[in-house]
Amino acid sequence: MFNTPLFYLLLLISNTLGAASFSYPENNGDSLIGDTSSLTRVFFSGYEDTLLDIARYFNAGQNEILRINPGVDRWLPGEGTLISIPHSRLLPATVHQGLVLNLPEFRLYYYPRQSNGQLKQVITHPISVGRAGWNTPLGKTRVTHKTRNPVWIPPLSIRKEHEASGDILPAIVPAGPDNPLGLFAIRLAIPGYLIHGTNKPYGIGMRVSHGCVRMYPEDIKGLFSQIKIGTQVNIINQAIKVGWSNNALFIEVYPDMEGQELAMEQRLEIAMELIAKANDETLPALDTGGLRQALQQSTGIPVLIYRKNGMLPVKKGQKN
Repeated sequence: MFNTPLFYLLLLISNTLGAASFSYPENNGDSLIGDTSSLTRVFFSGYEDTLLDIARYFNAGQNEILRINPGVDRWLPGEGTLISIPHSRLLPATVHQGLVLNLPEFRLYYYPRQSNGQLKQVITHPISVGRAGWNTPLGKTRVTHKTRNPVWIPPLSIRKEHEASGDILPAIVPAGPDNPLGLFAIRLAIPGYLIHGTNKPYGIGMRVSHGCVRMYPEDIKGLFSQIKIGTQVNIINQAIKVGWSNNALFIEVYPDMEGQELAMEQRLEIAMELIAKANDETLPALDTGGLRQALQQSTGIPVLIYRKNGMLPVKKGQKN
């Protein structure tokens, strides 16, 4: 189905900012976006579909689609295979302003405010980040430049790395579809770091870059047209997110970044602190089995762990 000209036409039409745009939660304090009645959707693959094409069509990255479809072959899922698709997610626990990049999630959030300052929608896309040894830096920065059809001048360190593996990079890579920066680049105030497109879209959702942030070509094109110079960019590390939706409390867990793995009990302690913080510093009567399962599986799918039903919450540090 997907490996046809029709699929790529549909991709260009539908996998745009509109397809990745969600209504901002109406209830003050809620943070779940997407379809709250169905946290995932399902799709039946066609004969020649690849899991990575399906991921791209549904605005997901490679690691995301593999994580929630264990055992499914990424290159040939097989006709009629049921594929789970992420359909909802919790917003990161940060100020909802400008761009927010959550590295363990491999995802970018953009909060475009209206002229009156109101926030009506959230735009989100999968991203690739720096691999081990070339970590994407954390912290707050801003957009300083935007460039169409960028030219890539590989730093000497990258040229030497490629040379060591027998791959000789030119001193200057001209603009065009074969340029590793793609057709659009957004420069950050952190020297040497960009948000840009890619000529290798299958790598989206993985740690594959030298620290820059990569996006699908169609996603960076849409973001480039909306983002303004001076926009705040906040790069964070939140492998565990907790948030509300209509009096229901959810947890959403991702694997820790490579080299930063925590023990299960450490993750549980972090989760309990976040739950208490979200619930006015009190611990409610949680679904502890669901909580532990979410921490162990780390699928990135929101998991319901508590629903307000008139029971008094338990003070932090007090036994249930």
